[in-house]
Amino acid sequence: MHRPTIEVSQLTTLAEGRPRPQVVVTASVSQASVRLAPVSERPDVPTETVRRLAAILDAFPECHSEDAWTGVRWRVGQATVAHVFGGEDQLYRIMFRAEPDEVMAFEHLGHPYFRAGWSSNAVGIVLDEATDWDELRELLTDSYCVQAPARLA
Repeated sequence: MHRPTIEVSQLTTLAEGRPRPQVVVTASVSQASVRLAPVSERPDVPTETVRRLAAILDAFPECHSEDAWTGVRWRVGQATVAHVFGGEDQLYRIMFRAEPDEVMAFEHLGHPYFRAGWSSNAVGIVLDEATDWDELRELLTDSYCVQAPARLA
């Protein structure tokens, strides 16, 4: 029996404005009717936001930025220190790492703070006009210390 295929393509832009390679996914579907929900676009992180974060994160020893699956991340070795991206809800977020007691605090503080469910020490902040950049600098410094090898932290 022949099954029809659906091909989904999406072309996105990296933080530097270069096009990301096109990704094509092909899947077989049954004869049953298929309804696809519209996919929301993730906005590019504003250049000024990336610059402000780079001014903080690039100052840490051996910390470097790179394009992530969406947005930009900063790494020390293979460990991610921070990841900034635009969400499908059109809000910008930065993810970073924290000590266990801080993770619990983030979990209970509420907006703009949140805990990621995919890691025991991943937390984040929604970035907006009310973001306290001095506090964010401290949190990113802590994240670097959590992720960096002992010889650097």
